[in-house]
Amino acid sequence: MAGSVPALADSVQAQSRTSQSRELAPYLQCVPYARQQSGIAIYGDAHTWWEQAKGRFDRGRKPRVGAVMAFQPHRNMQLGHVAAVSKIIDSRTVLLRHANWSPINGRRGQIENDVRAIDVSPNNDWSSVRVWYDPIKKLGKTAWPIHGFIYSDKSPNFQTPQFDRPVRIAKAPAARVEPKQPPVSRAPSRRFTSAFADLGTTTPRRTVRHNVAARPAPAPRRSRPAARDQVSRAVSLYD
Repeated sequence: MAGSVPALADSVQAQSRTSQSRELAPYLQCVPYARQQSGIAIYGDAHTWWEQAKGRFDRGRKPRVGAVMAFQPHRNMQLGHVAAVSKIIDSRTVLLRHANWSPINGRRGQIENDVRAIDVSPNNDWSSVRVWYDPIKKLGKTAWPIHGFIYSDKSPNFQTPQFDRPVRIAKAPAARVEPKQPPVSRAPSRRFTSAFADLGTTTPRRTVRHNVAARPAPAPRRSRPAARDQVSRAVSLYD
């Protein structure tokens, strides 16, 4: 009976581990998703893809839809990285489909579809790129070294991936386009012109002058003759 207790405990722990593994978010590596999206049947770590493709697939420096962008090991990404090109925007911008790049909601191993990557190499040879990083909602600051592109001999399979466990798919938001403002016309509008049309034809108001009878000017005040003697001057002061 005592021997059955450890066995029972092991059984409970095993069930607990199974339950926890079902509850944990999936952790998808970049390799199976790049293989599924591009149709390029290469296996093994991402940093080995470039050499494995030699002699089996065409390789080059120019992006193509369905090609795999092969990243070199760099900094903390020692196993390299692979991503499928889903769209070419211009000579320095593409959209990628890849997995296990950005942590989404704090968890890695998630899928990102149609996210931007730009070529930052001096010669526009796609030897160095910056890639959309979901936590900051813009391109990451790191310039990642690139081997080049592995070209698929099949049509790309850009569909929702079918894996054993569901995965979270993130997509970069579309670029916001500001509405164009109509040019401001210096000429007055018809509505403005019609509102003030009558002002140009109005007869100017006449100034009416009223005739006021002329009043006779007051008679000039005669100045008192100067007194010839002191008595006359004294009297004139009180006159």
